[in-house]
Amino acid sequence: MPIIDLNEVSTWYDEHGAGEPLVLFHPGGVDSRALDPHPIAALASKFRVFTPERRGHGHTPDTEGPYTFEMIADDAVSFIEALVGEPAHFVGVSDGAIVALLVAHRRPDLARRVAAISGPAHHNGWIPEAIDPNNAPPQFMADMYGEVSPDGIDQYPVVAAKLAEMHQIGPSLSPADLSRITARTLVMLGDDDEVTLEHAIDVYRSLPAGELAIIPGTSHGLMIEKPSLCNAILLDFLTNDPVTTLAPVRRRS
Repeated sequence: MPIIDLNEVSTWYDEHGAGEPLVLFHPGGVDSRALDPHPIAALASKFRVFTPERRGHGHTPDTEGPYTFEMIADDAVSFIEALVGEPAHFVGVSDGAIVALLVAHRRPDLARRVAAISGPAHHNGWIPEAIDPNNAPPQFMADMYGEVSPDGIDQYPVVAAKLAEMHQIGPSLSPADLSRITARTLVMLGDDDEVTLEHAIDVYRSLPAGELAIIPGTSHGLMIEKPSLCNAILLDFLTNDPVTTLAPVRRRS
């Protein structure tokens, strides 16, 4: 599979489908396989989907020093500029949603439409248990890491510790920051998610072109739990123009 050197990181990525470019940002602690076949197959039916794996994730090696979401957003910007070469749609899940929001805020010229799934704009949007550094990651995450990481399974505790530290301090987008995201943006999460409903509503209300979808009967794993519903909402958002609503309140202007 292709590898590109970006910001001194040998970044692994793959491509699927054809059409307008779409960058799919995977969750934290896992890699792009966590989104295969859902939603990769659905999105690739309409778009040229890029699936980069972040530093210390999947096939991309770890780097020295701590992680920050700002660093990861810089990596994503470099990837889009080097590989995509034009504005793209962003779909991010969990930590990937944070990356999508950060890139859309920093570089609005690169963002077409943005789907932020189960990820907060500010670290206080997580339920405390979700980012408690005393909680060990599930074993399947370590197993996935060991299957493909060039660093080997022994590096996983180091990566997990750096992710835990990063979640305590970031992200930190404010309502004012979100108000400067010009792209049409979908906020989607489960009704029993690791991101609080209150925070998701605040994010939605702060976005000038925000839309909100709460998937009933799902958790932080909504993309696996109800893939058909999630994929249908995603494709509708990404491929169709907004409808003219009959009784707008927030969108009355």
